[in-house]
Amino acid sequence: MSRLAITFLIVSFLPFSSAEEPKAKTVEELAEQVKPSLCVVTTKGREANREGLGTGFVISADGLIATNAHVIGEGRPIAVEFADGRKFDVVSVHAHDQKRDLAIIKIDAKGLKPLVLGDSEKLKDGQAIVVFGNPKGLKYSVVSGVVSATREVEGRKMIQLAIAVEPGNSGGPLVDMQGRVQGVITLKSLVTENLAFAGTVNDLKPLLAKPTPVPMDAWVTIGAIDPDEWKSEMGARWTQRAGRVRVESAGTGFGGRSICINQRKPPAVPYEVTVAVKLNDEAGAAGLIFRHAEGKHYGFYPTGGKLRLTRFDGADVYSWKILHDAATPFYKQGDWNTLRVRVEKTGNKCYLNDQLVIESDDVGWVDGQVGLAKFRDTKAEFKNFRVGVNLAATPGDAKAVLKLLEGSSPDLSKLAKETNSTDVIRSRAAELEKQVAKLKELASRVHQQRVFDELIKTLAGAEEKIDLIHAALLLAKLDNEELDVQAYRDDVERMAKKAAADLPKDAKDEAKLKALNAFFFEKRGYHGSRGDYYNRSNSYLNEVIDDREGLPITLCVLYMDLARRMGVSVVGIGLPGHFVSRHMPKEGEGKFIDVYDRGEQLTAEQAKKKASEYAGRAIGDEFLKPVVKRAIITRMLHNLLRVAQGEKDVDAGLRYLNALLTLQPDDAENRVMRAGIYLSKGMKADALKDVDFLIEHPTDSVDIRELRRLKKQLEDQ
Repeated sequence: MSRLAITFLIVSFLPFSSAEEPKAKTVEELAEQVKPSLCVVTTKGREANREGLGTGFVISADGLIATNAHVIGEGRPIAVEFADGRKFDVVSVHAHDQKRDLAIIKIDAKGLKPLVLGDSEKLKDGQAIVVFGNPKGLKYSVVSGVVSATREVEGRKMIQLAIAVEPGNSGGPLVDMQGRVQGVITLKSLVTENLAFAGTVNDLKPLLAKPTPVPMDAWVTIGAIDPDEWKSEMGARWTQRAGRVRVESAGTGFGGRSICINQRKPPAVPYEVTVAVKLNDEAGAAGLIFRHAEGKHYGFYPTGGKLRLTRFDGADVYSWKILHDAATPFYKQGDWNTLRVRVEKTGNKCYLNDQLVIESDDVGWVDGQVGLAKFRDTKAEFKNFRVGVNLAATPGDAKAVLKLLEGSSPDLSKLAKETNSTDVIRSRAAELEKQVAKLKELASRVHQQRVFDELIKTLAGAEEKIDLIHAALLLAKLDNEELDVQAYRDDVERMAKKAAADLPKDAKDEAKLKALNAFFFEKRGYHGSRGDYYNRSNSYLNEVIDDREGLPITLCVLYMDLARRMGVSVVGIGLPGHFVSRHMPKEGEGKFIDVYDRGEQLTAEQAKKKASEYAGRAIGDEFLKPVVKRAIITRMLHNLLRVAQGEKDVDAGLRYLNALLTLQPDDAENRVMRAGIYLSKGMKADALKDVDFLIEHPTDSVDIRELRRLKKQLEDQ
């Protein structure tokens, strides 16, 4: 039976509307009926103050409440309050789908009054509906209107409403005149007041049918800064995605100041600290702090387009001093800027993008920690935070790069070895407007070539020594040049240590796997993606690590590596249409593990049966053999290629084909496909190279006569 059929059977037993059409009710009757099922949903900030506010509604008597994913946010405690005054803290996020902006939360309550879920496919344009919510904090409000249309909005089906909604309505139920929920209010139009959108209730049903519960003690850690690395003070919301730190909302210090202190002790003076920072608003301020001790520190940061060095001697407005406020042509507004401070016994030197902009001999105290700071309502993002003895950038040889650019076919491998090649190419593109498109394309190919070279190197050597996590992250780096691969590798290492923290040294495989499952599925809440299975994010290992959801193969890659670091042999099994893992004990038959379904253990027969349901055909024993890591990476690339084809993203498809042909140069099918893309982009020379290769390496799957005819046509043009 297919996954779709299974979902349909499960959904059919949920409390949806019956076939018999209920009697229509007045708005007053609906308000009386719905109000006991309605609740206010609030989230807490880092300092325990209430921040977010939205609406939810009961969908099961034992405590399940539907709302929007954006209402519950990420990594925050959640609470609900009913009209009768009862208040509950949410105990788990029962299911959520960020892409469809839907969530189901659970409270510890019984005997609630659930609303009946309708069938949004039956909604008609002009049909009367009623919306319930808490607009701008006005609790349990009611407004009536009509359905304008059902239309596609950013790739998802939405219900357009001729009705006014406000902040606080988000997550509220859209009910028809029979009292059945038909949608969940999601968006307010920015074009006109009397226009809103709701997600369909049919998009909510799969979350009920196939939940992915995440307990609150795990939910609040999503995006949280690592306490072993950082400690925030004075409020604001500091979050972390491995390799990057983000901050938003005003701090509690004067001027909205908040700081985030790095917990590692810096080297002895002299030393340097650096970070790249990007502000959402140049009127704000965010940057570095250093010599932090006993509530005092120095700060170096951009503000209002200038660079400022400040000394903070205390917490109030009277205990700080602006030492320097310098305008500089080296600051790039709206872009990443690299700050660097050299901390010396006799003073401080402050650099912007490796240009000295401020030099100060002010030294109120010598020692102290380093970290980050922000002011006012600034939203800021930080990356590449480092502390060391000398962090000055090594200048690349621009002349060497420009020399390599000469000619019609620059050597990509040599360019990839020049550390500053991409920057030089892009600067040249800005100077020579006529060559911008060509040079940007070349920069991307250089980046790809660098990734391909590293991927080949990573996959070389003995199977047991191949770093599968590194290789999988390189696939994501193909599409995200700024991805910090090492930061995610370090994150996986920390995860493994935490998973094994309570295990005795002589623990057996069974105990280790039990600890891994508890950490992976319960504490961290990793789960298979349900609502948007074919989204490219599910194939990017960095986003799977951050968002804790993904495809079977990406979840297995992470699970297998964590098991390896804990001393357990777990291999990948490439079933058709599905990917699972298998424990390989030293003695006996290991169970198959379906990481996509929360670590469900399967026998060989059960694994074949499940794979048969996914593939729609009988599966033999030949598919139960472990696959090598190179084959796993190839399969991940094919997944990305299929998504690109579905989205008609030619450039992305070309990237993935280039990667596949780097790993499998003799794959005729992929080479034919790439030649076709080259022709569609007007890259005749590249297409001709692929045609020549296919002629020189004939296979049964390609007609040589057709290839020769195509070659002649290309040469004659």
